[in-house]
Amino acid sequence: MADSMESSAVVTRPPGEMSPCDRSIRVLSVIPASSSQAAMIFARRQVTSLRRLGLVCETFFLASRTSPWILIKEWHRLRATIRLFRPDLLHAHYGTATAFFSAMSAFIPLVVTYRGSDLNPSPSDPWARRLTGRLLSQLAALQATQIICVSEQLRQRLWWRRHYAVVIPSGVDTEVFYPVPRNDARAELGWGNLERVVLFNAGGNPKAKRLDLAQAALEVARNVCGDIRFAVLNGDIAPERIPVMMGAADCLLLTSDWEGSPNVVKEAMACNLPVVTVDVGDVRRRLKGVWPARIVEKNPEKIGKALTEILIQGERSNGSSRIGDCSNAAIVDRIVSVYLAAIRK
Repeated sequence: MADSMESSAVVTRPPGEMSPCDRSIRVLSVIPASSSQAAMIFARRQVTSLRRLGLVCETFFLASRTSPWILIKEWHRLRATIRLFRPDLLHAHYGTATAFFSAMSAFIPLVVTYRGSDLNPSPSDPWARRLTGRLLSQLAALQATQIICVSEQLRQRLWWRRHYAVVIPSGVDTEVFYPVPRNDARAELGWGNLERVVLFNAGGNPKAKRLDLAQAALEVARNVCGDIRFAVLNGDIAPERIPVMMGAADCLLLTSDWEGSPNVVKEAMACNLPVVTVDVGDVRRRLKGVWPARIVEKNPEKIGKALTEILIQGERSNGSSRIGDCSNAAIVDRIVSVYLAAIRK
């Protein structure tokens, strides 16, 4: 069902429609700022891919999503940026305050991309912040000219204008993420060739990513496999180091309670890194036809058993052969179609 809904939601350019090369679309992307090098990097990479395609893109990094005083200053800064840059449209790369702030700042077409925790529950956040964030996300959808959700599951969480939203996952830069010889990657990192290595993305919120569940599952696997290196991505690792770690690891583990379209799974696919994951976000769709891979219940024993099977098997996956429709090159063409639809409106 999800397959058909995503396909029908794709916007395509009508025959004879102007291409980005015929008209330099000017896009101002609004992205939440962060001290982490890895935060929202998929949004920044998307902007880079759009520039390569011929669009004229500028990026506005929103300094705060919680401080009213900073947001007032940022409102004036954004208005000044709009006057100078004169964009054809605004693209908010997140819901909550980012999308609502963008909607209240300009009278030009607005595209909003919802990415996960902006619509999904976030039990680790204080209740007032959760309530405010969800409400601002839903209100921004009323003001958006076009809406993008990175998964069908996320689209179903919209209260209003759900049928206007298109499902387009974030893309993977296949010039950055691609298969490399495992031993070469391990030599670069100083890891031993005989080690068994499990990679886990804790991001900036280990509680939401269920680090506790991952650690419990790892102990189950250690009872059979012996020592296992548990390499945790905590948001502070340089982005250029992550493809090397994926090339060096034996398996990616994902145990989150909630996800949109986890990019780390698609990046692992592009690197032929096997994945063990709970059924969250759009992983079932992304891993269709990928082997070896495991989608299991949210249970440490079952996750640990799946990890054990993958580690003992010791093979790389065929993920890179299944990543085509999620490459940045494929995704940005669909994004441009959304931009053109927004401008026509």
